[in-house]
Amino acid sequence: MKLLVIRLSAFGDVAMTVPVIDSLARQYPQLDITVLSRPFMAPLFSLMPANVHFQGIDLAQNDGPSGLLALFRQLHGEGFNLVADLHDVLRSKVLRTLFFLSGVKTAHIDKGRRGKKALVRQHGKELVEQPTSFSRYAAVFARLGYPVKPAFHSIYGQGKGDASLFASVAVPACGEQWIGVAPFAAHRGKILPQATVEELLRRLTADNRHRVFLFGGGGQERAAMEQWAAAYPRVVSLSGKLKLDGELALISHLNVMVSMDSANMHLASLVGVPVVSVWGATHPFAGFMGWGQSMDNTVQLDLPCRPCSIFGNKPCLRGDYACLEGLKAEMIMNKINLILGV
Repeated sequence: MKLLVIRLSAFGDVAMTVPVIDSLARQYPQLDITVLSRPFMAPLFSLMPANVHFQGIDLAQNDGPSGLLALFRQLHGEGFNLVADLHDVLRSKVLRTLFFLSGVKTAHIDKGRRGKKALVRQHGKELVEQPTSFSRYAAVFARLGYPVKPAFHSIYGQGKGDASLFASVAVPACGEQWIGVAPFAAHRGKILPQATVEELLRRLTADNRHRVFLFGGGGQERAAMEQWAAAYPRVVSLSGKLKLDGELALISHLNVMVSMDSANMHLASLVGVPVVSVWGATHPFAGFMGWGQSMDNTVQLDLPCRPCSIFGNKPCLRGDYACLEGLKAEMIMNKINLILGV
């Protein structure tokens, strides 16, 4: 049987498919699985069992009715018997519908919009933990006849990534404790205030055993990271310095990652590294906690308005982002120290 798995974006959501697809492939070695996503996601799937294949597509070239029809014809010619839509957006809906009309069995994710809406509404909020994305993905495969029990530790198994992939920025040293800090995210409601980041870096670098790696993107994020790296000893900015496979390998060598509700939380989870996850406008109850991570390692404030957003993209109802501004570096340090056994 040939299975097509569709999950085109976003980065964190694609990363969350990995534990489930890896487990599926190992439980059903006779199943030939192709993951359809954006090309730069390929390293997430490169170390999977041999029955998993990755196919990257350029969304711009496969947009609109004619582009999607051409993509369908290409995929249909590859002889898929099953289609799992783990995205449920317009593009994936069109693709799976075309497959369905051609006689291929399909199933798609239930995103649980009603429960999530109740979780974030301003009045009559229902703070009820929602099913995780992992369980929602697994449910799709079950509906296709392949129930899966995710059993996953790391894309590197019980080992770590190849240190040569990040040798240009760091070399593991005996006695050092490597700590990742990823204070940024795509939306304002999930970004740690710069003053809090600076205080956290000051506390971390006060210990000569600590080497701190800053994770983030380009533009203003890169400028801030370079400024912090210049101001604090043993702090390294990774913005623009490594490819995804290099970042994954380096993360696997961390003792702990500090991350907002963002893709870096999930990358650390995929390589078996404990995460101190920091939550502002969003909440772990929405189902996006990293694989294998503990609620005991979360940092968040108990405010009646939280959570106000599933993705952190809505303006603050109070106007002051108290859920983020009220977080203290000491709160994060306490969680780090617990993980490090200090």
